[in-house]
Amino acid sequence: MSNTPHDQHSAPSTADHAGSVTDIGVERLSKVYAQAIIEAADRKHCRREVLEELRSIVRDVLPRVPKAAIVFDSPKVTPDEKSSIINRICAGRVHPTTLHSLHVLARHGRLGILAQVVAAAERHADELDGRRQATFTTAVPLDPAEMSQIVATVEKSVGGSLSPTFIVNPELIGGLIVRVADTVYDHSVATSLVRLRARLKQRSIHEIQYGRDRLGTA
Repeated sequence: MSNTPHDQHSAPSTADHAGSVTDIGVERLSKVYAQAIIEAADRKHCRREVLEELRSIVRDVLPRVPKAAIVFDSPKVTPDEKSSIINRICAGRVHPTTLHSLHVLARHGRLGILAQVVAAAERHADELDGRRQATFTTAVPLDPAEMSQIVATVEKSVGGSLSPTFIVNPELIGGLIVRVADTVYDHSVATSLVRLRARLKQRSIHEIQYGRDRLGTA
């Protein structure tokens, strides 16, 4: 990345490692690196591919190789050693821009905040595309048609495109909670959403009752 971000050398020495950076510092740094990654990917016309690969590393690879995550976050492991690990895990398997982004983070001692950088990159990409991130929490799993209906309803209400994430929380008796950016809708955003929320609540109640009936007959 030609516009690789550089950390401020005037910062306290304890901020040279990701594990000791404050939450605010991590958020700020994540945004800086995320923007640089998106800009580099856009120059190569590979934004979607790079984001998918970085997302897969964070969500699929690192959880299966916990030692790698520990090494990435350790200030005792040199940048060269971290780059060597990156090459062993990723070289030849990911886009060159993805690999270069990981090496930049390693060189600056920021691999420990890789998950935050990827999340910030996804948010930045959504913003560039005019989409707002939205989280839909439901008491029961939804089928694709129900998901599409909810998203379409909320998009119409808020007047813009959304990048949806669905979460299932069985303890959510209310049936549905919608978060768009920093705004939470715990009841409704439209009449049709109220009706859908009621159906989800009813489904949740039925599933709870069904579980009790099965226990009673066991």
